[in-house]
Amino acid sequence: MNPARRRVAVNRTRSPLPEGTLTVGGGLLTAGIAAYGFIVVSARALGTEETAGLSALWALVFILGPGVFLPLEQEVARALAHRRAQGLGGGPLVRRALALGAILAGVLVVAALAAATFLIDHLFDGQTMLLVGLIVGVIAFYLQHLTRGTLSGNGRFGAYGLLLGSEGVVRLIGCVALAVAGVAFAGPYGLVLGLAPLVATGIALLGQHDLITPGPEAPWSELSTHLGWLLAGSVLAQTLAYAAIVAVNVLASPSETSDAGRFFTASLVTRIPILLFQAVQAALLPKLAGLAGAGKHVEFRAGLRRLLMLVAAVTVLGVGASFAIGPWAVGVLFGSEFSATLSRTDLALLALGSCLFIAAMTLAQALIALSGHSRAAFGWGAGVLAFLVVTALGSDLFLRAELGFVAGALVSVACMSLFLSSRMQRATPATAESFVKGIEHEPLEL
Repeated sequence: MNPARRRVAVNRTRSPLPEGTLTVGGGLLTAGIAAYGFIVVSARALGTEETAGLSALWALVFILGPGVFLPLEQEVARALAHRRAQGLGGGPLVRRALALGAILAGVLVVAALAAATFLIDHLFDGQTMLLVGLIVGVIAFYLQHLTRGTLSGNGRFGAYGLLLGSEGVVRLIGCVALAVAGVAFAGPYGLVLGLAPLVATGIALLGQHDLITPGPEAPWSELSTHLGWLLAGSVLAQTLAYAAIVAVNVLASPSETSDAGRFFTASLVTRIPILLFQAVQAALLPKLAGLAGAGKHVEFRAGLRRLLMLVAAVTVLGVGASFAIGPWAVGVLFGSEFSATLSRTDLALLALGSCLFIAAMTLAQALIALSGHSRAAFGWGAGVLAFLVVTALGSDLFLRAELGFVAGALVSVACMSLFLSSRMQRATPATAESFVKGIEHEPLEL
């Protein structure tokens, strides 16, 4: 090989861009845009009161779905990738994960059925079909995340990105069909929400072969490395992300049902900075990965600080924009009835909480990469506790939830920062690089 070609080959080998970045990023972007499309179309079709019940379902589905099954996906992907590097088949491992996931899904379904009366009366506005949507969603996310872990562990990032994107598209298509048909109650939209991950899983698996190959038996220890702490941290993180929406639905009186629907749509508008952050973050990760792989810890820490400075910039932009044009944006997207009773302060506080949550997520990924799984879970737990305390002390329906969200995210940031400061002293090239890859392939669920 001549010197020029050799240099090209070496550069490709050393490419700092994690495998699958573009396809996963494209799927994630499509999913985010489609999620907003679903909420806009359904809210306009349903109105404020019916949207309240759907908002509660949305929050619970994303707390229980990604919250419980994302750690399983992560462990399946890690263990399968390790087996693939050794030339070993992963069939027994996938079957072990299938059984574990079924147990987790079964527990959640039983819990949902046991709490059916409370859920239907206090969260789902009397609509049993929304409870069915929750149960279907739990099962669908179980199968989807197991599939995502299997695809990722086998290096099938094209199918992985297709799965991410198609879920949002399928959900949006179903929503539009219901709206065009004139469906004006939340139950059918809830079923579409629950079924979309299952349909997307089927789409992603079309044409896939040799995902489950024969291999040595998989002991539980191969799959359960840090799984308990990952599970606790994931559920607590998703709980904090949606705690304000759930709290408003629980605390709203019968006369305030419309306000719960308005709060949900406002919350989603103020989460737009999360999408913007993901787009800019993707541009910074290649350099961070290069520094990590080269063992340049000082430079890596500087890069992480720049990433957090980006969070600060997004915070200023997001909070400022929400205060300046937030109510107007809600009215444009969802209609004037959704912007009623929402002040500029409401939108600014929700945006601040979302941006602080971004910072906590970034720091939590760094902790996990540095084997600080338990500390990351503790940080999220402290944030949830702070949310509960602050919300309990308030009286105003919106303000108590907004201040609780800000306080919870801020406490999580503080805890993660304290834990990370000591962990960074013991960082190695391998763990630093795993942080970069972790946040590259760790979508923030809306």
